[in-house]
Amino acid sequence: MSKGTFLLVILLGPIIASTASAQSDEDIRRIFFDTISGEYQATPIGVDEMKYIGNRYITRDDSVLMYYTTRIIQNDLDFYADFELIPLDSFFLKTYEINEMTVLGWRRLGADLLVRLEAEFPGDKLRVRWRLFDTIRQQQFARGLVERPKTDWRRLGHEISNEVVHTLTGERGIFLTRIAFVREVKNGKEIFTADYDGANEKQLTFTGSINISPFFAPDRSEIYFTSYMRGDPQLYKVNTRNLEIVQVAKYEGIVAAPAISPDGNKIACVLSKDGNSEIYVLDLSGRIIKRLTRHRAIDTAPTWSPDGRMIAFSSDRTGSPQIYLMDSDGLNVRRLTYQGGYNDSPIWSSRADRITFVSRTKYGRFDLASIDTAGYDYRILTEVGQNENPHFSPDGKHIIFSSTRLGPKDIFTMDITGRNQRRLTRSGNCSNPNWGPLRQ
Repeated sequence: MSKGTFLLVILLGPIIASTASAQSDEDIRRIFFDTISGEYQATPIGVDEMKYIGNRYITRDDSVLMYYTTRIIQNDLDFYADFELIPLDSFFLKTYEINEMTVLGWRRLGADLLVRLEAEFPGDKLRVRWRLFDTIRQQQFARGLVERPKTDWRRLGHEISNEVVHTLTGERGIFLTRIAFVREVKNGKEIFTADYDGANEKQLTFTGSINISPFFAPDRSEIYFTSYMRGDPQLYKVNTRNLEIVQVAKYEGIVAAPAISPDGNKIACVLSKDGNSEIYVLDLSGRIIKRLTRHRAIDTAPTWSPDGRMIAFSSDRTGSPQIYLMDSDGLNVRRLTYQGGYNDSPIWSSRADRITFVSRTKYGRFDLASIDTAGYDYRILTEVGQNENPHFSPDGKHIIFSSTRLGPKDIFTMDITGRNQRRLTRSGNCSNPNWGPLRQ
């Protein structure tokens, strides 16, 4: 059922959202995500069906609401790299004549952790209490409550998932983040956004031109992009709320591949105003702060390190594109990649330890590869289709990219180990994804 159809079914009116809270009882589990040793194993977790605990009759629409909110939480936790969702086994229930799953029952299914959900419907709101159990000890060790208008059921589910992730890992969840991407439409290529899971798509530009390389500002209020709307490709930004487009920089030749610094004060990008593609740093108004590269080769695709002290980029100065590192002032340039004859489009993990990029393999296919920042542990992460445009999630545990593995080019995600690859868009002609930051 589509989101629009579902909203028609439940016929719920908007109301002001209330606050959410979470509490912890005893110990907080810390889950370590190890990408280097290759021995990482996700923690199995179960999510019980949401149960109504009120004292009045509820409507069919309310029952449907509980069902879909449960699905949101299950999908979130299954997506998260640290967890593996244990599905409820109907054969298990039938064999043991179980009407309602217990904590011990979930343990027998293989879940180490269990999330239980209890719902009430005060007025036009949905109030959900979540409880987290250790199935080995058969003890509850955390709980919380989230209340939202019924129309905000998706947000409520994502908020619960974020609270569960924070309780178990100490890290902020990514389930309320947005992604940006480019879709080819009849009159050109336009910028779109969506929830992290591909839902709630929104078209931001309607220029009838070619718009590429979207990049979120740190506060998520604006997206910078390159556009051909006035001839040569130049740098623009679009307000994600009112869709106002403003030109940021205009120079002779091209202005391309924008990447905003972690502090949000500078933009690394590519200019060809001097006759060759070089990397510059601009301020937010488009004025040049400094030229970083001076080489007859093509230097492109800059990406900042999380602390803003270094920049990775692609250059063909040795004959074919390879990944290089330099200090953020342009000094201390050194080559990073030596494996693969064509390496491009680097992106720096928010954990600062790895760089993912596009690598042409011996089969002539473009795959995503990963390497640590010392130049070791080169890994190929994809093995089917043409794969391009990688970007990291804000927690550094997932990668978004475009791929032709199912025919037309669409947007996919995967864990940084290459596992759990998922398709987000299904319309085809989608590319250039970028993952927005966490909410402030």
